[in-house]
Amino acid sequence: MKLLIYSHAFAPQVGGVETFAMYLASGLSKTDSAQGTHNFAVTVVTRVPGTEEVVSGVPSFGIVRKPGPLELWRLVGDADRIFLVGPAILPLVFALIRRKVSIVSHHGYQSICPNGMLFQFSTQTCCPGHFAAGRYGECVKCNAPQEKIAGSVKMLLLTFVRRALCRLASSNVAVSQHVAMRIALPRLCVIRNGVPVVPPSPQLVAAAYTTHAPIAFAYVGRLVTEKGVSVLVKAAGILKAWGCHFQVFVVGDGPERRALQELTSSLNLDNEVCFLGFQKGTKLQESMNKVSTLVMPSICEDVAPFSVLEQMMQEKLIIGSKIGGLAEEIGDAGLTFEPGNAYALAERMREVIQQPHLIETLGKRARDRALVWYTLERQLIEYHELLGVR
Repeated sequence: MKLLIYSHAFAPQVGGVETFAMYLASGLSKTDSAQGTHNFAVTVVTRVPGTEEVVSGVPSFGIVRKPGPLELWRLVGDADRIFLVGPAILPLVFALIRRKVSIVSHHGYQSICPNGMLFQFSTQTCCPGHFAAGRYGECVKCNAPQEKIAGSVKMLLLTFVRRALCRLASSNVAVSQHVAMRIALPRLCVIRNGVPVVPPSPQLVAAAYTTHAPIAFAYVGRLVTEKGVSVLVKAAGILKAWGCHFQVFVVGDGPERRALQELTSSLNLDNEVCFLGFQKGTKLQESMNKVSTLVMPSICEDVAPFSVLEQMMQEKLIIGSKIGGLAEEIGDAGLTFEPGNAYALAERMREVIQQPHLIETLGKRARDRALVWYTLERQLIEYHELLGVR
């Protein structure tokens, strides 16, 4: 079966959507005789330029980069199934015109929110659902400061188009129950993101129980407003005022890095908070081996972050905002706090410092939860079933 996977974002870019697309293309292009699943001839189509040296190993699928409209039309026509990683308008239009089975996976809120995030940047708060409620003027006002009025109106109109097209798709897939509830589309199912099953790092476990070392926390992700890293820095300031000994590593980069570093210095936290920049692979693993707890202080409705799943699989204790798909991933296998509340986060961090046995207890529970709900093998089986039923 010929499967076209369209992903606007793909390697060499790095992020959750890129990770999902790579896992899906690699997994579906392989035959698993143990599961009895058949092989797909996969072609990934993306707008991202690059060479295939960026793909580790020899890819088992084809990659077409930056196709023009005519080439995209031909590629859609040649495929048996069209899988869209996000509600991309042109390939979905082509799939519908050519009467192809079309599946749209939703990794954000682009079908129900003009900025795709359900986040109001002016107030740094979650959107109550203006588009779904028909309050379109609020949508225009929300995005006007960043996009001007004309740009904001365009974003609103495109949201109508995306939603209408998704309602015509053969299937819609949400990557969490929270996303499914928010987008509320027909022919909708939930297939949770998954990560490879790997053993916990022995070095990580040893580092977590070095008695003379302070408890180390880490954030992994982009340094952008909606990820709430400033809440973590402020929580670190509160912990220091309480006389706690700890270390915080901030792993990632983005437009907020300079402001976050200035906030760190203003709170006299340069010895406690360390900015490591963007890391991946072995370098990231080495950094995380020094860490006992992952902190995800999002103030937006995170969809289903891979960084949390990867660290759950590594038997890491997770502290996260009680919001969106992030809280859904953590469940009862970690600690949660009110989004944006630095004091509440500091209390959770102090709880770990004062009760270090939680690192092992909740770390094991996190891994057990990941093994049940969030394995890549389970995810691929469910996509095989979805793709094969029509």
